[in-house]
Amino acid sequence: MRIIADLHIHSRYSRATSPRMDLKEIARFAKIKGLHLVGSGDFTHPKWFDQITDFLTPDPGTGLYKIAGNTDNSVRFMLTTEVCTIFDYKNSVKKVHHLIFAPTLDILAQINEGLKSYGNLESDGRPILKMNATELVEKIIGISKENLIFPAHIWTPWFSALGAFSGFDKIEDCYQDMTKHIYAIETGLSSDPPMNWRLSSLDNFTLLSNSDCHSFWPWRIGREANVFDLKRLSYREVINAIKNKESQQLNFTIETDPGYGKYHWTGHRNCHISLSPKQAKRFNSICPVCRKKLTKGVDQRVDELADRPINYRPKNRPGFLRLLPLSEVITAVLNVGSPSTQVVWKIYNELIKNFHDEYSVMIDTPESDLQKVVDSPIANAILKVRKGDFRVIPGFDGTYGQLDLDPNTAETKFHSGMVQQTNINDF
Repeated sequence: MRIIADLHIHSRYSRATSPRMDLKEIARFAKIKGLHLVGSGDFTHPKWFDQITDFLTPDPGTGLYKIAGNTDNSVRFMLTTEVCTIFDYKNSVKKVHHLIFAPTLDILAQINEGLKSYGNLESDGRPILKMNATELVEKIIGISKENLIFPAHIWTPWFSALGAFSGFDKIEDCYQDMTKHIYAIETGLSSDPPMNWRLSSLDNFTLLSNSDCHSFWPWRIGREANVFDLKRLSYREVINAIKNKESQQLNFTIETDPGYGKYHWTGHRNCHISLSPKQAKRFNSICPVCRKKLTKGVDQRVDELADRPINYRPKNRPGFLRLLPLSEVITAVLNVGSPSTQVVWKIYNELIKNFHDEYSVMIDTPESDLQKVVDSPIANAILKVRKGDFRVIPGFDGTYGQLDLDPNTAETKFHSGMVQQTNINDF
């Protein structure tokens, strides 16, 4: 059976997260998106742990959970969380985010008990722990070998295993002798499988993609996901599929264009400067406007560490499907400011009413059926995204990339190396 899973989300107890981010709303919008499995997020936070125990009930024999008392339980939850470790390594401060999956509330309680002496679990849904990555893995695996732990969004400039400013050059340097327990890496919004395939050092890890969403809106939840082919939906089946990357139970990942991510290119948001790796190297990663150090983008960081050429593809690896959220596509066609506007919702809801969920619209629905429900420009834009016939003006320094469906406009913007009226040739 095809299972689409987004295994990294946050609760309302994480910073910069919607106060309406509760389990019932998560389940409701996960179904609208087309997700079958979603992470609980933030189980280390005491108040969210209470929410999990109050509102979720075990799905018998699966190691997964569902909304208690809900007649529609098409969405299952996996118990997940993200934590941040901050520690010194060779006279440098390292800040690394990790994802943890667990099968039972009992084990959750043990994890929380084991971690509380390393940081204040009540301070944030993604707590800061004063311990190194090796200690964290040893602690989590020591509680249960059924737990899974691996690095989150590994390329983000700050707070990631391979981040430009506080990470390492190899996963093994981060986790040392505990690397034997690391089976996966999360690529993050600003990178995709082809970028990660350029590093032979990552060949031993399964590449996972998740939304890391801080709100339940359909342009956030499920914007990246993992597509499994499982005999039955269970915690163990999902974990085994991740651990055994040769099993082909992980069919492919759903990816936004990496340019959509907030840190794909190097740049300075305040100076309206965005640079490709080649251009950043030309300026020695110094902003040509303010002369301060630029925020190094993921594309440049990958290029620095890569030992393989662009477009290299290893054999027998899960594939990927590049999509963008349906709401963003409609917004781009209508040229309105936000996907939350009523005119966008009206078209979005009409498509969902006719075709059940967003993934069905974006992946499966034939052109002839789309044309019956929405105007041709919307239908054509969906098909263009499905075929990969679109461009994204790359995001940089905390700014999301922009979808551009006009190839002539996109060609000019994409290759200029600058965003928001700034011309690189002026410097």
